[in-house]
Amino acid sequence: MSKNNKSADPSQSSGSSSSHSAAIDWSEFGLGWRILLLATLGVAINANASMLYAFGAMVLPLQNAFGWERAELQTSISFLFAGAVLGSQIVGWLNLRYGMKRVTVVSLISLSLVFALMTQMGRSIYWLYLFFTLLPIASMGTMQVTWTQIVNLWFERNRGLSLALVLSGTGLAAALIPSAVTWSVERWGWQAAFIFLALLPVLLVLPLALRWMTVPNKVLRTAAATATEASVKTDASNSPERVLPGVSFSAGIRSANFWFLNIALCLVVGAVVTMVTNTVPLLRDKGLSAADASKIFGGFGLSLIFGRVLVGYLIDRLWPPGVAAVALAVPALGCFLLWSTGAADFYWLVFATFLIGIGAGAEFDIAAYLVSRYFGLRDYGRLFGIHLGLITAAAALAPLMFSAIYTATGNYTTMLALCGAGFLLGALMLLPLGRPPLFNKAE
Repeated sequence: MSKNNKSADPSQSSGSSSSHSAAIDWSEFGLGWRILLLATLGVAINANASMLYAFGAMVLPLQNAFGWERAELQTSISFLFAGAVLGSQIVGWLNLRYGMKRVTVVSLISLSLVFALMTQMGRSIYWLYLFFTLLPIASMGTMQVTWTQIVNLWFERNRGLSLALVLSGTGLAAALIPSAVTWSVERWGWQAAFIFLALLPVLLVLPLALRWMTVPNKVLRTAAATATEASVKTDASNSPERVLPGVSFSAGIRSANFWFLNIALCLVVGAVVTMVTNTVPLLRDKGLSAADASKIFGGFGLSLIFGRVLVGYLIDRLWPPGVAAVALAVPALGCFLLWSTGAADFYWLVFATFLIGIGAGAEFDIAAYLVSRYFGLRDYGRLFGIHLGLITAAAALAPLMFSAIYTATGNYTTMLALCGAGFLLGALMLLPLGRPPLFNKAE
């Protein structure tokens, strides 16, 4: 790529002085606010968020309607994660081949159709397992792979903060979907929940995707210039993302940094999911009432949003691995406090949960940011898809492992020690990444 195009390159200015200014560049938000809104809603309605947060409100209605056991219903979440692993490996290639907009539009319609078909489930629990596997595959174009990639294209100086805001769409889903599902079921039965979930993609996101989902002009100009130089026509099947600077997929997966990043964040995600699912019962074992345990854990959601936005702001301005390491090491202190404090230390327990929430909120946007900065945007979708598949597998396997540990030990001491070690080791493994490279051309 020529020097004249360098300023238009979405991955060029990571080392520029403007990227280290404390001030927020509002001009980027002025140009890209539509993409932020679209991507935030897209994250919220993706099957991994909408179905996951609706599930708790649907357990009893499904149990009453079909006679399924509680344990059988819980197993369906593993099938949801399995489908997500498969979908995340395919979507990056499809986005490159057909363009993000086409894949996303088809995925939104497919997701709605699968949700609607779930109203016709048979009485065998395997119908539920089948549909839970199909949901993330049908909605692969609405996975975080797509939404983080388009945000990366639109935002440079405020990329970390923008990713943090968009990925807070999962918080939006957690806040609104359970109540809406409960309201629907109470009035019209369990089928109404799936009809409600089916309407969200086509009514809330599809019109915005058709109108707003596009890459910025600077990327189109870069694509056109590269296509002209190579005498290759750039069309809908040869998307502009193909010619962005960065490493190739094959070079990326051979990189030691890529696997340091993957292993580090798998350790962190495994620890986060374990703490999320075990903190309330851990607090109950300390002698707290259900109400007090819930109050303490209530601070987790607030710290998740706080940690996500704060880290997103700082990672744009300071050394990314350093910010990430501090944010992901903080929950280790939370694990220590949960181990060392008793039921009488109410506010210390609140503080401990708050610290764990900071790491939980920061992890995902740290991953999206680091992959884009250290490997560029040329094959971001496929590389981030590999990462997403690995951390999804870690999220699915960690609770099973720690459940076995609890069964063997009868307490949470070993779990807290291993989670604390996972947070610390994961944080330290990010430090060897070094300075983000500057990509002058596709490598």
